[in-house]
Amino acid sequence: MSDKVVEDTVSFSYGTWRRQRGWKPLHVVDAEGCYFMSADGRRFLDFSSQLICSNLGHRNRSIVNAIKEYAEKLPYISPAFTCDVRAELSRMLRELVPPSLSKFFYSTSGTEANEAALKIARLYTGRYKVISRYRSYHGSTAASISVTGDVRRWYVEGFHTVPGTLFAPDPYCYRCPLGLSYPDCGVACAEYVDYMLNHEDNVSAVIVEPVVGTNGVIIPPPEYFPKLREITRKHDVLLIVDEVMSGWGRVGEWFAINHWGVEPDILTTAKGITSAYLPLGVTATSEKIASYFDDTYFAHGHTYEAHPLTMAAGVAAINEYRRLNILERVKRRGEYLGRRLKELEERHESVGEVRGMGLFWAVDLTKNRRTREPFNTFKDKYSGKQLVVDAVAAEMMRQGVYCMAWVNHLLVAPPLIVEEDEIDEGVEALDKALKIADEKTEK
Repeated sequence: MSDKVVEDTVSFSYGTWRRQRGWKPLHVVDAEGCYFMSADGRRFLDFSSQLICSNLGHRNRSIVNAIKEYAEKLPYISPAFTCDVRAELSRMLRELVPPSLSKFFYSTSGTEANEAALKIARLYTGRYKVISRYRSYHGSTAASISVTGDVRRWYVEGFHTVPGTLFAPDPYCYRCPLGLSYPDCGVACAEYVDYMLNHEDNVSAVIVEPVVGTNGVIIPPPEYFPKLREITRKHDVLLIVDEVMSGWGRVGEWFAINHWGVEPDILTTAKGITSAYLPLGVTATSEKIASYFDDTYFAHGHTYEAHPLTMAAGVAAINEYRRLNILERVKRRGEYLGRRLKELEERHESVGEVRGMGLFWAVDLTKNRRTREPFNTFKDKYSGKQLVVDAVAAEMMRQGVYCMAWVNHLLVAPPLIVEEDEIDEGVEALDKALKIADEKTEK
């Protein structure tokens, strides 16, 4: 039966972000806690929370029961109406998001949340340009892929329909795009945005991930976000923070931007808000933006906007985050995970840098520690070249540990309920698998 499931999946559905030939997905039949099980009886530690979204692990009974109970009560209503969980979730969010934010648009994914944010920014400002960064991913639809800096935009270059994106350098200190070193650099990557805004008109917003997600868990220097907020205010440009991956306790705060004490004009989130049990995206806007639409047509909406089952899942998930004291738990487990991963940095020539915070870490590989040259680049991913990091991830999978790999780094982001012995299990598998990369380094 399992072979038939895989065969029909491959024959009749697309595998995303890949060439279709050779795709053979694992047939998963069960999951609980920090583990999932395949049809052939194997058990895997989920060391990346699937797509860094299963924050509360698999099969949390409180969330499952909330969905079941609300499905019996009110499985769907038009977003023109309301229900108790929509109001309750909105009240909860108002307490958790940065104080500058007061009104919410509900969609079904991070992509849609960012699409709404970009449309709102353009409607509000009357301007169309957006500044993003090269090492970024904001979604797969027209506007969100336009502001995505990584290789996934390359595949649709010339086909996306939203003009006006500009890209700024990243606060990627390990491989600084400006060839500088912190702190002597003066955080030039932020200052460069000021230069851009002095030489561009019609810019509506700057969109950034507070902690870069798929493209390497890049943690900016302490001065970066205060500088960026000051610059955007100086130029009357909105600041949009994409917390699709970094929100919901992942880095030890409800939202990563809280680490820098900065309040954005718009915040987007998804994934962890329901622990991925149901698809829900949120676009949170400031009171100033919200009041603009009191007498201006709000030109956006979806059939599944504020779907009652997703609202119920969101309420249940937030209650679970609180009940499990997740923020404190992440701080403790994050320190332990970081310490264990740093041991690998000392032991393996192929590990250029280990960086992260909370339970969100990247193991960045290098061919040569002196030059910091990566094994692979975006261009290699685009061309279909075999990547070293994929070989490392495949070996971890063979050992029973799933870890997400992207271009030249591994994303270590286990469920926020992870225990120390499970961290040890994942790190030990990574330790063994890194020997594959070590053999390819330049001595």
